[in-house]
Amino acid sequence: MATFNRDSSDEVSRGARAVVVRAETQGAERRDSDARLEEAKGLALAIGIDVCAAQAFRVRDRKPATLFGSGQVESIAALVEAEEAELVIVDNGLSPAQQSNLEKATSAKVIDRTGLILEIFGERAATNEGRLQVELAHLDYQAGRLVRSWTHLERQRGGFGFLGGPGETQIEADRRMIRDRMAKIRRELDQVTRTRGLHRARRQRAPWPVIALVGYTNAGKSTLFNRLTGADVMAQDLLFATLDPTMRQIALPGLDKAILSDTVGFVSDLPTQLIAAFRATLEEVLSADMIVHVRDIAHPDTEAQRDDVIDVLRELGVAGDGDEADSASPAIIEAWNKLDLLDPGAAALTHEVAARRDDVVILSALTGEGIDALQRTIGARLTAGAIVHALHVSLADGAAVAWLHEHGEVLSSRSEAGEMIVEVRLSDSAMARFLKRRAD
Repeated sequence: MATFNRDSSDEVSRGARAVVVRAETQGAERRDSDARLEEAKGLALAIGIDVCAAQAFRVRDRKPATLFGSGQVESIAALVEAEEAELVIVDNGLSPAQQSNLEKATSAKVIDRTGLILEIFGERAATNEGRLQVELAHLDYQAGRLVRSWTHLERQRGGFGFLGGPGETQIEADRRMIRDRMAKIRRELDQVTRTRGLHRARRQRAPWPVIALVGYTNAGKSTLFNRLTGADVMAQDLLFATLDPTMRQIALPGLDKAILSDTVGFVSDLPTQLIAAFRATLEEVLSADMIVHVRDIAHPDTEAQRDDVIDVLRELGVAGDGDEADSASPAIIEAWNKLDLLDPGAAALTHEVAARRDDVVILSALTGEGIDALQRTIGARLTAGAIVHALHVSLADGAAVAWLHEHGEVLSSRSEAGEMIVEVRLSDSAMARFLKRRAD
């Protein structure tokens, strides 16, 4: 199997000195400029890059050759020289030509937002599935950058005389190898998807409701997951601390058992390659019975972050606010996290706003405040359509009684004429499964 090794000059080194720059178009930004730069710095910190300066540039029109204007490019080059930086992180998407031209102008390595996020994902993916997804996304991203990213290309020459250019034949060979490798990875991920589908089908037969935690990266999903499950999932003040999905069993009011799933955090301008590559993982969100959207309510850009998450959910096929209701889409509630970071005045206002909505719970996953309210809200939503049934069960059928306790809310039970009459609240699907179980 052919392998692809990038030039060492194309690698992002831990500890590298870097400047972060961003092109902002007047009237087209919905994010606070300082908050967006801080997020870019956080992304760099996530893989150990030393950010020594960060600056946003207002651009009237994005230049096809360099993204920035000529004077701005000179300012970036001067900043790189003054800070003795070896890396320029552009918090925008760059075309291969723009990336190459900026490297020539600044005499430093340049990576864009997509490349930076791919570096983080490549370093953090722990499971075989995660590594496959990252490799697929990276190959897709690099396919258009062969001329600058592969070491051996300049040592090859295609054609004769003046025909062709350096590396032309080898580039085509590499493109074929990339296509072959991508096809192989997609086949392996298809198998993962089928396996995940079998696991999902077994869970649906079980049947325990599945609750998926989603949210902007660093919103506190993993801290909340650990609080609810007693697990020890990596939870740090770090962007993309969690990549691979984790599932644990929890108990909720009215439900003896449910499955809680922690998913990868979203981010603004999430690379399309990653959305496509991680679709198999994110499909767990589509199959969930409920989505808990965890928000960092103390963040200055909390509303913009919420919109970014809703955009990704829509791309996955989950209806967002203002969309026409879809019975196949899971219900969504919002968990307004990091209450402990709000001052008393802001906390009071937040409680006042949340009180006017029935789909919001305010909490602090760190301190535990509001966790009980969240559990009650989830339990009530999941059992809202349940109906109380009076079921007659043989006294000898202890397994049936245990099943009812596990999959519903048993309100009372009494013995009468050699059988047990159990009053239990069950959803329609659970009742159908109980009747099928009895028929079998």
